Amino acid sequence: MTVSTDEAVGITSISATLNGHYTGSEEVRVIDHGFYWGSSQDNMDNISSLDANHARKADFSVTLSNLKSNTTYYYKAFVTVQYKNQERPIHIDVEGKAKSFTTSDNGEPGPGPDPDPDPDPDPDPDPDPDPQPVQGLHYLGCYEMPAMTLNNPDAATKSGDKDGPWWRYDAPGDKMAVITHAFKEGGKQFRNWTALFDGNKQAPLWSAFVMHRDVFPDNDLGRGSWHEDPAVPSDWQSCYAYSDYHRGHLVASNYRQNCTDARNQTFFYTNQALQQQNNFNGAIWNELENRVNNSRPSGRDTLYVVVGLLYEGTPRIMGQKEAPSHFYKLLMKCGFNTDGSMKSAKGVAYLMTNEAHSDKQYDNYTTSIDAIEERTGFDFFANVPAQLQESAEKTSAPIW
Repeated sequence: MTVSTDEAVGITSISATLNGHYTGSEEVRVIDHGFYWGSSQDNMDNISSLDANHARKADFSVTLSNLKSNTTYYYKAFVTVQYKNQERPIHIDVEGKAKSFTTSDNGEPGPGPDPDPDPDPDPDPDPDPDPQPVQGLHYLGCYEMPAMTLNNPDAATKSGDKDGPWWRYDAPGDKMAVITHAFKEGGKQFRNWTALFDGNKQAPLWSAFVMHRDVFPDNDLGRGSWHEDPAVPSDWQSCYAYSDYHRGHLVASNYRQNCTDARNQTFFYTNQALQQQNNFNGAIWNELENRVNNSRPSGRDTLYVVVGLLYEGTPRIMGQKEAPSHFYKLLMKCGFNTDGSMKSAKGVAYLMTNEAHSDKQYDNYTTSIDAIEERTGFDFFANVPAQLQESAEKTSAPIW
């Protein structure tokens, strides 16, 4: 796959059309394509893309509007692909070289100076750009994703900071959003995890992600530090722990030891919930996490994982925060043909109450994915081929 960034055309004082093309499409499955752009070569954090609902063509273009006059912009084309002849069916971005264009001068006076300028401006302003609206269902077509209803499926809020790019889609309900975090490594962009976050409960209802030994090798980076997630408002988040209930990861930090950005994203407040520590988080749940980590496949197999919470029965309020009644983990191990098509799928679910357990035998807590879907109301693994999905979601036998 080769991606080229072509010259911008139709440049005015407020708009321009970006052009790009790719070759070698017979070797890959094209997931998404478009342009990264911004006001400096080191800060192309805006994205305009053509999602899966648009025709995928080797030559493509996007028109930008509402630009500033007499301003230089930088841009580069990208194509998100799944290589058919590779042994890892992971979505990655292939990017073209950066180019630039300058909008024309509209001949009108600018807005003029600030009528009340800051007499002592911040010498080190925040370098992160404001979140930008973007088009496209970015990474929401991955196999473990549930069927989702979004307030505006054609547009997300997207930005990036020192911890990597992110996307947010508003979901129905008060303080509900679907967020995705990604990281760049070796010149390629990888999705880290996607979650449905509930700002009222200050916890994710589920997090979905991939386990693969080749993509996420264990480089023994150790633990990180908890910090706010830039993808959702601060008042949605809490790093609150109470008595025996500690901060339990949904995406375990030892699942993401390949690079610091991937590891650090597991320490966002949006990736934790109140979890009984003694004889649960530090015991049987930890045993299950380690078993999953040690079972990361390589080659053409991929393990798709969903970790989630239930709030059933009488609410347990710990200080100022409700603790989940249960934690669950859904696993689906899938095999792929050389052309990238899925050929096999095996599934199992684990469901445990959020309390101390006297044993560490996690296989005593197996159930089916169908059973978890019935209790949660979510249709997980919605993008797995129907016949494979149906059989994999019925079983409750371990897949090791």
